[in-house]
Amino acid sequence: MFIRSERLFLRPGWPEDWEELLSRIQDEAVVMNLAKAPWPYTADDARWFARQPQDARLPHFFVTLPTSAAPAEIIGSVGLARGDEGVELGYWISRDHWGRGYATEATRAVLRLAKVLGHRRISAGHFLDNPASGRVLRKAGFCPTGRVKPRFSLARGGEAPAAILSTDLGNPCDCDGGSDGDGMKRAA
Repeated sequence: MFIRSERLFLRPGWPEDWEELLSRIQDEAVVMNLAKAPWPYTADDARWFARQPQDARLPHFFVTLPTSAAPAEIIGSVGLARGDEGVELGYWISRDHWGRGYATEATRAVLRLAKVLGHRRISAGHFLDNPASGRVLRKAGFCPTGRVKPRFSLARGGEAPAAILSTDLGNPCDCDGGSDGDGMKRAA
C-alpha cells in the first residue's frame, strides 16, 4: 500500500531500508518520545522494524520526500496499530525535518486511509513533555479526551504521563473525502 500526499510519499518498509532508517531514528530526542522504540536504537532494531509485515487493516509506512533522485529520502514513519485505546496512530519524524508540517501531513494521509479501511475512531497519545506532538495531532484533527494516563516507553525504561487524544472518522467512504475537505468528523 502506498499513499501520495501533497509533499510526501508514504510507502511500506523493505528489509534493505534498515541502514537509512537507523541513520534517521538514531537520535535520542526522537526515540525518547516513542513508546515502542528502545534507546539506544541499534542496527538490529532497524533491521527488525524494516522487515515487519504489513497488516492490511493496520498499515505502517515510511514517510519519504520524493525527489528527482531515487530512492526518495526516508524522513520518518507513521502507522496504525492496536493499543490500549483501540486503533492508535503513531509517528515520528527525524529531527532535521521537524517544524515543516510533515508529521501533520503524513498523519492526515493515514487518517484518510483509515476511514477508507473502515475505522471509525482513531486514538493517539503524546508524552506530556512533548507538547509539539500534541500540536501535530490537534492540527491533524485529533481532540483531547481530557485523559492523562501513564504510558510505557521502552526508551525511557518506564512509564511517563501521556495525554490521550482521539478523532472520529465517521462512516467508511472513498478516499476523496467529504464536504469539509478531509471527510472527518472531530471528536468531542
